[in-house]
Amino acid sequence: MWKPSQPPTQPQDAPRTAQPISSSVAEPVRTPAAGGDQATIGKGLFIKGEISGSASLFVDGKIEGSINLPHNRVTVGRNGQVAANITAREVVILGKIRGNVSASDRVDIRAEGALNGDVSAARISIEDGAFFKGGIDIKKPEKQEAKAGAESAKQFNSSQQS
Repeated sequence: MWKPSQPPTQPQDAPRTAQPISSSVAEPVRTPAAGGDQATIGKGLFIKGEISGSASLFVDGKIEGSINLPHNRVTVGRNGQVAANITAREVVILGKIRGNVSASDRVDIRAEGALNGDVSAARISIEDGAFFKGGIDIKKPEKQEAKAGAESAKQFNSSQQS
């Protein structure tokens, strides 16, 4: 009988599974965002329409339409092909995107990635070997904008009182 403190044993006749061979190419780390939920669109899937929700998304298939996940991460895997405008907190591109990308935090285009469209984000990273064609609009992080607005209002009020 197996006890929880002991590892399970396999019978001698059980088929053995092949161990993966490590390669020199680093695989993308698929860590979900702070919410803990992540949806995956696999290699063989094609979605046409609008995607919205409250989970992070990993795309390894094809999408046409729009992706609206303003508080989460969208990762386009190496096999991913997206023809959509994307709105997210963070966008990581290892595959191909044709459309505009708007991120409240950052956009990361990895060496294998390709983006054909405009980017609007607080931070952007483009690795050597990545393809990018479009415009870039760097916007201030929302927290800093609110703080800067409060400071300018304070300065305006103090100058009015003088």
